[in-house]
Amino acid sequence: MRAVRFHDHGGRDVLQVDDIDTPDPAAGEVLVEVAAAGVNPVDTYFREGSYQPFAMPMIPGVDVAGTVAAVGSSVSGFAEGDHVVGTGIGKDHYGGYAEFAAVPTDRLAVLSDDVDLVAAGGAGVAGVTAWRALVDHGGMQLGDTVLIHGGSGGVGHAAVQLAAASGARVVATAAPDYHDRVAELGADVVLDYARDDLADAVVDAATGDGVDLTLDHRLDDYLQFDADVAAHGGRVVGIGENDPEVGFDLSSSARGKDLSLTMMSMFNTPDLSAPLRELAGQMGAGEFEIDVARTYDLDEAAEAHRAVMEDSFLGKLVITP
Repeated sequence: MRAVRFHDHGGRDVLQVDDIDTPDPAAGEVLVEVAAAGVNPVDTYFREGSYQPFAMPMIPGVDVAGTVAAVGSSVSGFAEGDHVVGTGIGKDHYGGYAEFAAVPTDRLAVLSDDVDLVAAGGAGVAGVTAWRALVDHGGMQLGDTVLIHGGSGGVGHAAVQLAAASGARVVATAAPDYHDRVAELGADVVLDYARDDLADAVVDAATGDGVDLTLDHRLDDYLQFDADVAAHGGRVVGIGENDPEVGFDLSSSARGKDLSLTMMSMFNTPDLSAPLRELAGQMGAGEFEIDVARTYDLDEAAEAHRAVMEDSFLGKLVITP
């Protein structure tokens, strides 16, 4: 099979397409014929070496979707021909940038046959992160006002849909070019993140005395902002930052509201298959979708890595082997 690999850590030029043996699924694994693999910033971290993969040379790609080609021993609930979506590989298992991937069943869910596999390839990290942040960590409830920073991003556009489906009032930030689409996905109010009066606009858009739950992908920029716009008893879930120095400028704003802050990583999810099954069910029912901004073939993986870190787009980038 053909697979993108890096033999050493480094820039995008270390990515190359190799002809290697198709893997055999081990016990508890299925062999997936890959239809698409989402491109995520974390894929570049493993390539650069800031995150360490389990082996070298390494096949990147945390996300995968495709068709089960074979099943290993001790596998139940999956059969040849099933359509599946998965995530959480590319760290301690070879990733999805390949024609085939051997994936543990606890990182997979079965999809209905009518789900677009290319779009599903970008669903894993985005959907599971959004689900874990809003539902498991954030305790999202009917009637909450939920603020989603970066509502046009991969996680952001997934979170908008999940929050809207829960009955929350959804306030999202995005560049003006994406406002209409973010609103179509379920946001009640979409605000330009660059406006000078953003905090006032968020509070005005909220019901009650402020934001109940905030999903923040850039804690170094917005943590103090999150505290300032929060309602009493508000919750903030942080999923990332550009600068590791994260803190409050005025902690009394957070303490005075009994603000709760949770910081999470998708890789800490105890059972990835559980949120994946929830997402697969919603995709099958037409209640959750992934917008695919661009597709790339295996030979274009380096360009996909550039784009995911440098370009503005709505939704996800995916590799289609």
